[in-house]
Amino acid sequence: MSGVRSIWWATAVPGYEAPFDTAHLRVFYPAKPTGSDAERLSGVFPADPALAPYPVVIIVSGVNVGQEAYRWLAVALAERGYVAVTYDWVGELFGGLKGITPGVILDAAKPDAYGTRATTPSVPAVIEALREMTGPVAGLLDLDNVALIGHSAGGTVVLQSARFFPQVKAVAAYGTHTMVATMLGWPAGTVVPAQVDSAVLLMAGERDGVINGSADRYGEEAATRKDPISRTFDEALPDRDGANLLVTLAGANHFGIVHPVDETAARAFLDLPAERDPALTRAALADVTAAFLDVHLRGADGDALDKALENPDVAETRRR
Repeated sequence: MSGVRSIWWATAVPGYEAPFDTAHLRVFYPAKPTGSDAERLSGVFPADPALAPYPVVIIVSGVNVGQEAYRWLAVALAERGYVAVTYDWVGELFGGLKGITPGVILDAAKPDAYGTRATTPSVPAVIEALREMTGPVAGLLDLDNVALIGHSAGGTVVLQSARFFPQVKAVAAYGTHTMVATMLGWPAGTVVPAQVDSAVLLMAGERDGVINGSADRYGEEAATRKDPISRTFDEALPDRDGANLLVTLAGANHFGIVHPVDETAARAFLDLPAERDPALTRAALADVTAAFLDVHLRGADGDALDKALENPDVAETRRR
């Protein structure tokens, strides 16, 4: 493979008013430079057709975490033969504020509606935008073979919504869970079933201070509450004969999937200091994620996944 390049696109999210209705996409793809004048003048390289049509991986960000924070992961996946998509949507947050959001349809997350529709409007809009995209990846995307990767709130809406998008064949999520806030009308300590028909790779850091700092939303007593990520794995996911994975990364924190961490936004101030080199965490995360995707999007035999899980930066692995 000759390298990774990226291009930009945009889409409107239906049902929202301008200017807060537009998601800006960045699409990373395996490139094959030809040395042409067109490349020199435009900076746009053709996609490498060798592995096309390309499975597509959409990375769904946490609240107020810009898409550039996941560029390292998008590049790592494109180096492995995927087309990886990040996006920023500045829209409605809680309390009337605006910010980068995966989008949360609160009415769809309430007890009388949960499980009847997706809780995020951005993911389907991004998938449809990719169908219409022009440029070097046009005609080379396998949009019936899609994975979603979510971080924090992005992971929550992915876990709450993936089955409503039949294109999705695998889901990965880091630093997230399906506990629901009492303000939405749920009893204290409720973990709702994930709405996912595919295998799930659920990843966590040993030192996630953000999830601990948000626990009062769920109405539990601090002294007796259990880890919501483990509860999600045990209670929200069905048994898939070992296809579902819970991977705990040694010494990593909530922002272990992010590089660089932007201290001026989001809630990194709640996080615990990482006790492992974040670069090693990212390398392990990328290897495990790519190997998981290879199994479920490309039909790989799983040997590479087993090897990736032996990484010393993986503290614990569980399967269901």
